[in-house]
Amino acid sequence: MSHPPVQTLRLRVPRALVDARLEGLGPVDGEGLVPLAVSWAGERITALAPLPPQDLAEPLPLALPPLVEPHAHLDKAFSAPAHPNWGGTMAGALARNQEEYGRRSAAQVLERGERALRLAWSQGLRAIRSHVDSVGPAALASWEALLELRQRWAGRVDLQLVALAPLAHWLTPQGQELARWVADRGGCLGGVLGPPFATTLTDREALAALLDRAECFGTAVDLHVDEAEVKPGRGVSLVARLALEQRCGVPIVCSHAASLALLPERATDRLAEQVAAAGIGVVALPLTNLWLLGRRPGRTPLLRVQAPIRSLQRAGVRVALGADNVQDPWFPGGDFDPFELLRLAVVTSHVIPTLRQGLAPFTTAAAQLLGLAWDGVLREGAPADLVVLAATGWNDLLARTPRRRVLRAGRWLEPPAAEQPSPLLQGLGAPPARA
Repeated sequence: MSHPPVQTLRLRVPRALVDARLEGLGPVDGEGLVPLAVSWAGERITALAPLPPQDLAEPLPLALPPLVEPHAHLDKAFSAPAHPNWGGTMAGALARNQEEYGRRSAAQVLERGERALRLAWSQGLRAIRSHVDSVGPAALASWEALLELRQRWAGRVDLQLVALAPLAHWLTPQGQELARWVADRGGCLGGVLGPPFATTLTDREALAALLDRAECFGTAVDLHVDEAEVKPGRGVSLVARLALEQRCGVPIVCSHAASLALLPERATDRLAEQVAAAGIGVVALPLTNLWLLGRRPGRTPLLRVQAPIRSLQRAGVRVALGADNVQDPWFPGGDFDPFELLRLAVVTSHVIPTLRQGLAPFTTAAAQLLGLAWDGVLREGAPADLVVLAATGWNDLLARTPRRRVLRAGRWLEPPAAEQPSPLLQGLGAPPARA
């Protein structure tokens, strides 16, 4: 029986994403990168080796494993042109979202999801967790379409689905049935916890019911929490207290956690320690939060209302970073390009990719929060999955969105269509037609 040939690339790779047990790989440079020969045969990496000195004089491309998108909304992606919210307000986003949801069809969700997954696949994403509107007229159609796409894309993009429902829904018999239905299909449970917050025990009771449902059916929990600029940290604090009181054994993620940025520093640190003690992960979503929050009509925003990533990490909280909404009423931009998100996060959140803690939110921490089988670290026996960039280092990547080639299971994908000449630009620069 013939064996697949061994292939090798000479690359610059973040040392933080290379097996920590490997020694003698050579010096790590000021960008946290190490020159490396990566070899693979078939679908698996077979060797990681230092480069000889004569190979270090020539420029080497920067390469990373495919990245992870920990929070998306495929069911409403690309709906902004038909349901715009250029005012950028929360109220406007909710109104346009409800308008879209009332008209949504399974065919639309299939088209949106297929488009999103094709972009993700070609641009270097290997997993996406998508929240799905799960109460109302289009809930079943949305789930059926995305479940079909999950099966269709299995083995290429790992698609996880979260039931997004009003928190109080989990208190009802219908909530019990939804939890069972979602669990039977391998999904997660979710909801929204934020201002104005119930003045009675409703929020606490509803969250307790959600955690009970998750424990009963063995599902992970991923909540939209504290996506607000008032009553900072109240939702995250409630989740952490209940998780500790109920001794929850299921994974819990608080997505957004934006209003924590408005707490005094000591209060932030205390709450971060409580979140860490409860074993709760956080997904920061700076693009949508900076678009919707901190607005001052007629004025430039002063506040960056987003999860305090570094404070959370310092307390030991596992933090991932996602794009959230893509071209929908909640955020008008994005196209599932993880490297564009990484570039923007340097500016929005001062997340620096030269540092291990700056890369983890897109790679290892995101993979761990989603419970993926591979943590994204390059080691012998790991998947032969790489994104090789037309950049020699982080400065190149930050200067412009780089072209790339994607290796998945030892095979190169075709270059994305975006690299082909745009029809909009055809003919530009050509000599004028003769009269």
